[in-house]
Amino acid sequence: MTNNLLLGRAAVAAGAIVVAVAEFALLHSAAGVDLAVRSGSSTRQITVAAVIVATAVAALAGWALLAVLERRTDRSRVWWTSIAVAVLLLSLVVGPPSGVGGGAKATLALMHLSVGVILIVGLPRPRPALAHR
Repeated sequence: MTNNLLLGRAAVAAGAIVVAVAEFALLHSAAGVDLAVRSGSSTRQITVAAVIVATAVAALAGWALLAVLERRTDRSRVWWTSIAVAVLLLSLVVGPPSGVGGGAKATLALMHLSVGVILIVGLPRPRPALAHR
């Protein structure tokens, strides 16, 4: 992996984290949305640390899958994009509905969508050697 590609993908991952944290700060802290989710019979508060960790895990998992697919197939972007969109849709079905209240559900949906779109659009940049084919 070239340095430019590595730095570009790291910047995309960092950008997704920054956007998620900014949304958390604006909607939770500034707008007063209580970000809590139901987990079984208990309720758990969403913290900024949880937002950072969840976004970083999603970015690194997506990056790792893309790297594996790039080594295994010539159609890595198509496969990766299809899988990433499916994972985003699944996360929207599972994550936001567990929010406590409409504000929490809307905020979680916005965060899932924005992080997903940033990663789906930003991570699969073509390798410099493949861009000239």
